[in-house]
Amino acid sequence: MSAAVRGARAKSTVLRQWGLPSLGLLLVLALWWVGTLLLTARTPIASVFAPWPTAQAFARLVVGSDLWWHVALSLQRVAVGLGLAVLVGVPLGVLAGLSRGFAQATTPVFQFLRMISPLSWMPLAVMVLGVGDAPVYFLLAFAAVWPVMLNTAAGVAQLDPNWLLLARSLSATRRETIWRVVLPGITAHILTGIRLAIGIIWIVLVPAEMLGVSAGLGYFILDTRDRLAYDELMAAIVLIGALGFALDWLARSLHQRWQPG
Repeated sequence: MSAAVRGARAKSTVLRQWGLPSLGLLLVLALWWVGTLLLTARTPIASVFAPWPTAQAFARLVVGSDLWWHVALSLQRVAVGLGLAVLVGVPLGVLAGLSRGFAQATTPVFQFLRMISPLSWMPLAVMVLGVGDAPVYFLLAFAAVWPVMLNTAAGVAQLDPNWLLLARSLSATRRETIWRVVLPGITAHILTGIRLAIGIIWIVLVPAEMLGVSAGLGYFILDTRDRLAYDELMAAIVLIGALGFALDWLARSLHQRWQPG
């Protein structure tokens, strides 16, 4: 392969990896700016939602506010909710994948519960668990458990039956089979479920944090609204999107490391 061809391919790769995403971001910024201009003509207050005031507010928040304290608490809640979802979802998924009877008995119930919006449980969660972090953890775990469980069960169903047969022929116990054969064989499926769960948790997090807590990104959104600090509100929205993108990127990178080949 000639140097010219290699150089052309390298430029093409750089364009796909950086050029096109940058172009997409610039297009979104342009649409954002034009949209606020059009809204300002009818509603003057819309000018504070424009990109430049938002950037100024973002700079103020990053340097001289307690924003990062709210971010840290939100990330802590995401970690706890995701951890609870994994602790519940993986065992249930393995059991559903290995036991046909359990799967047939529980699938209607799980499908019914899965279709209930996690936010609809908010009044009951507060009534039972009180005000504070506990109901938030419950809502996040409830939202995240279904993709983890379903992807785990799908991974077990796709395992090579010869692996399980080999484990039985070697007199492996049920526990040894699960730990040494099943879980290593479905790690990629579990990580797929975790990645999907992170996306769902991040969407549920903000409204869940508007529920009787005194810190977090959801609380910060309400606080900026109450203070009429709309530029800070828009900056917080941008930050939420950036943090969600970063979490998904980390989950995607971890999943790719476990992909075969």
